[in-house]
Amino acid sequence: MHATIRRYEGVDTTRINDVVSRVDETFVPQIRELPGFAGYFLMEADNGVLSSISLFETSEQADESNKLVKNWISEENFSKAIPNAPKITSGKVLAQSKLVPALV
Repeated sequence: MHATIRRYEGVDTTRINDVVSRVDETFVPQIRELPGFAGYFLMEADNGVLSSISLFETSEQADESNKLVKNWISEENFSKAIPNAPKITSGKVLAQSKLVPALV
């Protein structure tokens, strides 16, 4: 398993709800279709910081997700809402634990 963490700084805090909504509606369906997809999570920190974690079977598949994200930001016209390229950390998952489904 391979994980990619993307940290977006300087996100327009007045548009975070819009970004999250579009992630759910348009990005998640796209990333799910990529070969090797194993999971995606988006989290909000303070002061205009969003971070995402993507899980794939191989590093090559994870690299494809980085291209997808870049294209998605452009297609959704979020270059002003997400003005900075993400800081990306990527690598092989060395330990893991099975997740319990979220209670909804």
